[in-house]
Amino acid sequence: MRSWLIWLPLALFLAFFGLFASGLLHPDDRIIPSKLVGKPLPAFALPAAASDRPPLASTQLATGGPRLLNIFASWCVPCAAEAPQLMVLKQAGIEIDGIAIRDARPDVDAFLKRYGNPYARIGLDARSEVQIAMGSSGVPESFIIDSKGRIAYQHVGDIRVEDVPMILDRLRNAQ
Repeated sequence: MRSWLIWLPLALFLAFFGLFASGLLHPDDRIIPSKLVGKPLPAFALPAAASDRPPLASTQLATGGPRLLNIFASWCVPCAAEAPQLMVLKQAGIEIDGIAIRDARPDVDAFLKRYGNPYARIGLDARSEVQIAMGSSGVPESFIIDSKGRIAYQHVGDIRVEDVPMILDRLRNAQ
């Protein structure tokens, strides 16, 4: 019996190590997708968030071709990191609208001046009401809106260089 007790600490350590290793090899999916994918965009009308761009309303997103709706903030570091990819998408002919979260117009203006302005319209969601209604959990986050105003795809986090081809493909398919 005593010989078995000598090996107990090693067995417990190996069990703990195995549990830890399995968590690293098979992590849980921590992204909670919006339940609105495939459904119409919630109704909203936001004031302009930037001096040189018009305000944004959900009715404007229900007509025309598919577009990208980007939720961002001037204080958001990953939002600054995704700015070059948004400019690439704009240069590819994609219409991009934005919603600035918990921000102020001077701060949004300074952000756009520093990182570029890919947006056709930008609405100011000062209390994150529209963000929450869309099922967004943070910034940055982007939604592909189809030509009928339905949410076709949700991209959680910043759009990276390797995401651009997939975003373009999903926009082409979101008629």
